[in-house]
Amino acid sequence: MIASRIKHLVSTTTLAITTFLALASFSNLANATIVQIQTSKGNVEVNLFDETTPKTVENFLNYINDNAYDDTIVHRSIAGFITQSGGYHFNPEDEIVEVTEKPTVVNEPIYSNIRGTIAMAKLGGNPNSATSQWFINLADNSANLDSQNGGFTVFGQVSEAGMLVMDSIAALPTKYFGGAFTDTPVEDTSFNRTRENTVVIDSIAITDTAVDSAANLELELNTRASNTGQIASSTSAGSIGISLLLILILILRAGTRPSRL
Repeated sequence: MIASRIKHLVSTTTLAITTFLALASFSNLANATIVQIQTSKGNVEVNLFDETTPKTVENFLNYINDNAYDDTIVHRSIAGFITQSGGYHFNPEDEIVEVTEKPTVVNEPIYSNIRGTIAMAKLGGNPNSATSQWFINLADNSANLDSQNGGFTVFGQVSEAGMLVMDSIAALPTKYFGGAFTDTPVEDTSFNRTRENTVVIDSIAITDTAVDSAANLELELNTRASNTGQIASSTSAGSIGISLLLILILILRAGTRPSRL
């Protein structure tokens, strides 16, 4: 019975510490990087959560700084679900080739996959397999994506104006071209996946690195992720979490000792 009680308390404590670390980082959101996804349908502004999902944001910015997202195609869009890009781009000969992937990034499933958030795509059955591909949630997908495959890492939020652009992309007809191009948005389904017939991301530009733009965002925590132990936190937040864990362990140990009469 004691072992069962300890297991339950440790599980509850782990969730509490995870939530505490995320909440403790909210005050740092004022330093969120702002990027602009420049598409053939309009520009989409996104606030990135540097402090709370640092590894994911660093990974995304590395691709941006290397111009890896220039001329990428929106290869998948499902109305009422998600729009996805970052995996394929047009080369100078207008042929579609894969984006060169960097090393995978650790999963950081702190926030919920609600409408208007940007998250990393990854391989099935591998929570830590995200590389270059990302998607934007067109609806509240938290019931599915917050728990599936360890939870999908939300690392930024799209502006309201940007979501109007995303909705216009989602309203386009889609066509199956094989492989990963299962639901590719096109202007005309009778034509092939040319630069003129598809949605192309010309570039993703960093527009501001230190503005108070994300401080007042209403963010929803992901409470469904199964791999909370993989969440990356800052050194200071990690130290606080470890200290709290040690204190709670001491409390648990004291609670399991027989009291003296």
